[in-house]
Amino acid sequence: MKLKYIFLTPLAAVLMTNSGSYAQESILALEGPYMGQEPPGETAEVFAPGVISTEGWELQAVFAPGMNEFYYVTNSGKHERPKISEFKPTIIGYRLDDNRWHKFVEMPRTGEPFITADGQTMHLAKGRRERTASGWSDVKGLGPMFEREDWGIMRLTASTAETYVFDDFRSASIRMSRVVDGERQEPLNLPEHINSGDFTAHPFIAPDESYLIWDSEREGGYGESDLYISFRQADGAWGAAINMGPTVNSDKDDFYGSVTPDGKFLMFDRTISRTDDYIDVDIYWVSAEVIETLRPKTQPR
Repeated sequence: MKLKYIFLTPLAAVLMTNSGSYAQESILALEGPYMGQEPPGETAEVFAPGVISTEGWELQAVFAPGMNEFYYVTNSGKHERPKISEFKPTIIGYRLDDNRWHKFVEMPRTGEPFITADGQTMHLAKGRRERTASGWSDVKGLGPMFEREDWGIMRLTASTAETYVFDDFRSASIRMSRVVDGERQEPLNLPEHINSGDFTAHPFIAPDESYLIWDSEREGGYGESDLYISFRQADGAWGAAINMGPTVNSDKDDFYGSVTPDGKFLMFDRTISRTDDYIDVDIYWVSAEVIETLRPKTQPR
């Protein structure tokens, strides 16, 4: 198993803060939309450099619907450089009040976070948290259909119609589960042109199910893992796997793509450097117009 999957699987965590005082003060001073960042164009840029994306391990960023909450995962271990053997993954959440961002929640990462379109559920692999008056509930299970010992779910995302799409690091494949007549259906593997290559993982399904984004290592890619997209066809089938191109992908690992709830930006992770016991991952973002440039001409927007 490659090193990258050691840090992408859910790990036990504790509630500790990893950011130094400078980073915390900088975050508290951020004002305005998108954590106070200048939006990027159609070439990917680091998100919040020196504040969110540092020389450490920051990844799996999501905005909540309304764009007034921002969550990301970082390492809460007490050491200067993030050693893989000492990782304590923690989800940190910030909220925009009176045009200023402030930290309002910190919780162990029990799975890679995804927030549903209604903002009421945070999916965490085989578990979930529900929105409460004070924040988020304790982690609840998804039931035996998903809590299987032989499945290694890292990321589960959901459409507005509650279609689940999720990965399995044990088989390096992606599955889908629909709701039909109010009943959750058994998950089925997506077609081979999506479930090919190596380390196929971290799917994101569009709220309207018009496209699917994931990452994989494939021949002809730009680096290690690249981001790919498939568009839903008129007959309901998934179209070809399209590499998202050099304005998104690099010669490094690019992974964990998702589109912000306002539909304007694609956010993803990039491994900057890695050794046997050290990892530096940053969060990147790019205009979601890149999706429209890749959409087949026969597909409606």
